[in-house]
Amino acid sequence: MEKSLLKLDKGTTCTSWNYSGDRLASGSVDGTLAVFDSRHPASSSFACTSRTKVHEGSIVKIVWVPPGYGDAVACVCEDGTFSLWEELVEDSVPLQWKLCERFKSGSAKVLDVQFGVSPSSLKMVVASSNGYVKVYELMNPMELKNWQLQAEFQNVIDLVSPSSKALCSSASISWNPLRGEGQGSSFILGFSSDSPQLTSSKVWEYDQAHQRWLPVAELALPDDKGDWVYGVAWAPNIGRPYEVIAVATEKGISIWHLSLNVEVDGRLSVEKVASLSGHEGEVWQMEWDMSGMTLATTASDGSVKLWQSNLKGSWQEQATFVTT
Repeated sequence: MEKSLLKLDKGTTCTSWNYSGDRLASGSVDGTLAVFDSRHPASSSFACTSRTKVHEGSIVKIVWVPPGYGDAVACVCEDGTFSLWEELVEDSVPLQWKLCERFKSGSAKVLDVQFGVSPSSLKMVVASSNGYVKVYELMNPMELKNWQLQAEFQNVIDLVSPSSKALCSSASISWNPLRGEGQGSSFILGFSSDSPQLTSSKVWEYDQAHQRWLPVAELALPDDKGDWVYGVAWAPNIGRPYEVIAVATEKGISIWHLSLNVEVDGRLSVEKVASLSGHEGEVWQMEWDMSGMTLATTASDGSVKLWQSNLKGSWQEQATFVTT
């Protein structure tokens, strides 16, 4: 018998799960941020513990700040702005959420925001509708309002940038979840854009020696560089001599292997090892398990699929769930 864990508010537009705290945040069309907590550590049901008005317009994306930096979320809104909100906990006062910082992106709209933990600090990547990427660094781990712009660049490999009038309708960012000692921060980014130069997924890595971000790989075959990217997901690495990254485009889902060894030109070699098909609509979201061997995907066709690799590297569809 199926059991409902929680009921979302009417008008909910997006949700985000906090894995470290067993909490769910949701955003609504009227700009309300709602947070759901487990009623009891041993319980499987949830209750709404707070509702906060964060914007006059619709919230389109919510992202939790990584563990260790407090209970906070970034809210991306329909008008292209985004803000950071932090939970206040006081003994005699109910849980409250306060505004830490509200960011403006000028004429461009913010499409995606993701956080990454580097050896020295917390970083935040912001992708906008003009194809530009901004990387911020948190200057004080105790103050989520104290951010400094570290870099700004377009998602291109070549030195010649596309027109500043390039238009992107969506973006997807995924940080490398685990980095070894001595390795720099890195993330992958792809756009849905009218500019083929911006669209294809590219891996960016921070060059500590020269204090700049460099494109070290492009995850697209020559004939596919203009395909719109709907989602990217970097898998955890539990000892593989290469990285595994999933990329969802208008042609389906592809699995890539990214070499850990830098070649003569400073790039990392890539290999497309699998093409996963089965969804009948646009892929909205992808999530890896902790081993990096099982991938969950959800699409506009209302289905959720689980894909798994065996020890020989062959990928198969393991299960399908259809929402009603």
